[in-house]
Amino acid sequence: MKTRLRILVLTTILLTTVLNGQEKYGQTLNLGLGIGYYGYAYAAPALSFNYEFDVFENFTVAPFLGISSYRGYYYWGDYNAPYKSYRYRETVIPIGAKGSYYFDSLLEADEKWDFYAALSLGVVFRTYSWESGYYGDKTFRNYRSPIFANLHIGAEYHVSQKAGLFLDLSTGYSTVGLALHF
Repeated sequence: MKTRLRILVLTTILLTTVLNGQEKYGQTLNLGLGIGYYGYAYAAPALSFNYEFDVFENFTVAPFLGISSYRGYYYWGDYNAPYKSYRYRETVIPIGAKGSYYFDSLLEADEKWDFYAALSLGVVFRTYSWESGYYGDKTFRNYRSPIFANLHIGAEYHVSQKAGLFLDLSTGYSTVGLALHF
């Protein structure tokens, strides 16, 4: 896991350095708040951060980081412990890069609006903590892949030249937030 994280960090630094040199239209910091879900039957509060770099006309790449946390219950017991619902907390942290294609010119959108479709790729780190007294299997969701892949559609409304409000609907993190343009 540490090797994957190092490779991801080095790749992100390399992409950021290369893409920063190709910057033409400005850079955007996106701060989002919303709902995270990863194929489970629950939705959890989520935060997301990414920093977009223009690669070429209508296409950006953004290194990203997200965090989502969920509290649930798991019914368990054995001969040494009573059967009951035990609390656990699961924290999910995706890290990777998001490539976005903007359809503004194709849709002939007003300059106040941006519309896009995107793909995010990366890895997901998960941690679990259990209440005291639980001695059962603490990796009951270990079957989840560490690969993070999401499809997105979204829109941004430019409030000013330096700020905008966005809605990003995704298969993993759906957020609303603030876009700061530099």
